[in-house]
This record gives sequence, structure tokens and C-alpha cells, in this order.
Amino acid sequence: AARHAFDQGGALMAGEATVINVAARTSLWLQPHRIVLILIALALVLGAAFFMRWDWLPQYYEMGLLGIWRSLWILAVTCFLGFLLAVPLGLAQAAGPFWFSAPAKAFCTVIRGTPLLIQLWLLYYGLGSLFPQYPWIRESWMWPYLRQAWPYGVLALTLSFAGYEGEVMRGAFAGVPKGQLEAARAFGMSRWKIFRRIWLPQAIYRALPTLTGETVLQLKSTPLVATISVIDIFAVSSKVRQDTYLTYEPLLLLALIYMAITGILVFAFSRIEARIPNKIG
Repeated sequence: AARHAFDQGGALMAGEATVINVAARTSLWLQPHRIVLILIALALVLGAAFFMRWDWLPQYYEMGLLGIWRSLWILAVTCFLGFLLAVPLGLAQAAGPFWFSAPAKAFCTVIRGTPLLIQLWLLYYGLGSLFPQYPWIRESWMWPYLRQAWPYGVLALTLSFAGYEGEVMRGAFAGVPKGQLEAARAFGMSRWKIFRRIWLPQAIYRALPTLTGETVLQLKSTPLVATISVIDIFAVSSKVRQDTYLTYEPLLLLALIYMAITGILVFAFSRIEARIPNKIG
């Protein structure tokens, strides 16, 4: 009976805590400055809906969806491949010998020191113009891909992400306490096991907040592929403006799409951070 009463008391306390949390969250949204911001946002939405032209949307609906999909997969592929390249770049700078660390540092310095648009054009208009001169390339299985624009955009964005994130991973690897690595060696763990179980997970956790920002910046860099004829969502917006002579409507919709994608990315990374049980101090 006592245990049953204790369980009932715990359930009541948990219910009261839930009610208090809900009330606290509601009070945060009912603060005066938040109410003003919500009213301003509603006014902007209603103004855009009633005072702007949106009759062009059905005509470009399918093209817009295709552009969003292309932007998303370019973002996903370049971030994934760039991070895979950033890990050895950061490790080489943090713990590698000179003949490994010097090229890695030079690569990160060049990538971070030059505009992404120049890198993209050098790959597409420079390297891409050399391939047609070689018959063995035109007759190989690579030519159907090398004659298109998107591989050069993916390569440029991948190298750019790797250059920036490689420097982040260098600091993350260097920030892992050396005592933990020495303790792992004292237990007889191999170098690969130390790297896989201790060094890399902690470095990734330390780099995770910066990785969120770099991913958002990578999303904002994807419109540059439109300059080499890749039809992403930015290119679709440009085509709408050229065809309809409308300026504000496609640009506002484009900004809203990027804001929505950014919000999803930030939310996803915050959930990943929340799932990590222990902070590293």
C-alpha cells in the first residue's frame, strides 16, 4: 500500500512538472516582444499573399521541386564527402609528421584563401575544357559524366567544405585531452582502436556546433553551381524572373525555402547534440 501511494505521489509530481513546463513555454511565447514579432510576420505573409502575384507558381511547380531536390542532394553529397576528406586533413595537421601536415595545411590555406566561385570556374572552365582534347577520355565510360556540369560543382563544393572543416577538425583533434589517449595506450589498445573509440568520437563532438554552421554555409554556397548551368532552386528562381519580369516574388519564395531548409538542418543537428549523453570537459 505504501509503495502504491509512493507511485501515485510520483505520478502526481511528474504531472505537475509537465503542467509547469507547458505553462513556462506558453509564457515565453506570450511575452510582448514575441507577440509583436508574430504579428509582424503574419502581416508580411498576408501582404505577400494578397498584394503580390503568385499565378506563375503552377507553371514552375515541377521545375521548382526538381531544383529543391538538386540543391538538397548536392548539399548532402558534398557535406558527406567533404567531411570524409576533412577528417584525415585535420588528423594530419594535429598529429601527423611534417610531410603529411604541411600539404594538409597548404590545402586548407589555399581553399580558405580563395573565393569558391573562382575554384568552381577553374574546375569547370579550366579542367573541364581540357578533357575533350584527349580521345581516350571521350571514348571512356567517364565522358558522359565529365561532359556535364554537376560533377565539377560537386567537386568544388566538396573541396571547399573539406578545406574549412579540415581546419575545424584540426582544432577538435588537438583539443582532446592527451591523458585519455595515454590511458588508452596504457591499457594496451591499438592505435586504430584508440582513434575509432576515443579520439574521433570526441573530436566530432567538439566540432559538432561548428559543423552545424559550416553545413548552413554550404547550403548558402550551393547557388553558385547555377553559374555553370546546373539547374538548382536558385537557377529556377532566376528563370522565373527572366520569364515573368517579376523580381520580389521569386526572390522572397527562394529566401523562404532556404530559411526552411536551414531551420530543418539546425533542428536536426540540435537533436544529434542532445542525444550525446555526456558533455566533454
